[in-house]
Amino acid sequence: MKKIISAILISMLLMPMFAQNSTYRLLIGTYTSPDKSQGIYSYNINLKTGAFTQQSVAKGISNPSFLTLTPDKKYVYSVSENGDVSSANAFQFDDKTGKLTFLNTYLTKGADPCYIATTPNHVFTANYSGGSISVFGRKADGSLTDALQIIQHAGKSVNAERQGEPHVHQIIVSPDKKYTLVNDLGTDKVTVYAYNPSAKTDILTPVDTLNVKPGSGPRHSVFTKDGKRLYLVHEIDGTVSVLGMKNGKLKLLQETTLDRKAGTVNGAADIHLSPDKKYLYATNRGSADDITCFSVAADGKLRFKQQIPTGGKMPRNFAITPDGQYIFVGHQSTDNIVIFKRNIQTGLLTNTGKQIKVGSPVCLLFY
Repeated sequence: MKKIISAILISMLLMPMFAQNSTYRLLIGTYTSPDKSQGIYSYNINLKTGAFTQQSVAKGISNPSFLTLTPDKKYVYSVSENGDVSSANAFQFDDKTGKLTFLNTYLTKGADPCYIATTPNHVFTANYSGGSISVFGRKADGSLTDALQIIQHAGKSVNAERQGEPHVHQIIVSPDKKYTLVNDLGTDKVTVYAYNPSAKTDILTPVDTLNVKPGSGPRHSVFTKDGKRLYLVHEIDGTVSVLGMKNGKLKLLQETTLDRKAGTVNGAADIHLSPDKKYLYATNRGSADDITCFSVAADGKLRFKQQIPTGGKMPRNFAITPDGQYIFVGHQSTDNIVIFKRNIQTGLLTNTGKQIKVGSPVCLLFY
């Protein structure tokens, strides 16, 4: 009898540890078109019932492809990817209703911004076709100032078709908020900029540049929580790099790859660490349309674990639920977000068969 009681007590204690959430809230940035997408969507998701409820849609912004959400969940900033008239846009956000209220917009002064990031003082865009970075101020009400700084990159690399000029693909802020890290696909360079939040002019100043493998095309990266390492996925050849960073200086620690099938045309896209930092995931488009899982060793190095199809075409972006239980993969070409169950212990993924139909999803943010 004592053994039975003990077993029951142990089970009760373990239940919260393994309890699974089934409800999530999601923001979705898209490429707009009249017959597919109208703007930025917010969804309530109940995986237990299979109900995917659209809460709201923010209309009127052309191609709000990438989004960023402030930590207090009060403001959302988006790009408008629209050639030479591209812009950065500010919204007030109600995280209870999912409603976005437009505040204002300013031109990025660099064509086709494809990534956006924020700090308490500033908003940054990575302008792909323009090969530049734009820095905007944030006002007390969440609205933007006009661009305070434009940094123009220069140069090229070895792939004549893809790398004849700079293509800034991402800007992210280090966990300690002292630096920003910028990936330039066109020049095969990763540049670290010191971030000076109180400066009026030189808000970002370069401190280090790492030349990566020629023809690789650095695209997206993610920091570890302590900011000492980051993981970088390269779009053109599918390389995944492990980098160390100390005092703003970068060092290559390891290279591995997403390219594990003969004849694959690569188009590596997005990369994220699991909430417990024990696993790394990256998507590959091109002819692959898959997602790869790596385990992360104590020294930060990667070991291949799994590669599976994503269930759609052009897996541009993905997001891991805050509890680590699921991964949502957005497919730009097949207009669907496919939901994978994630084994927290092993990191392995299983397609749940559930999906959300949304036109040209490009950016997914849980809130």
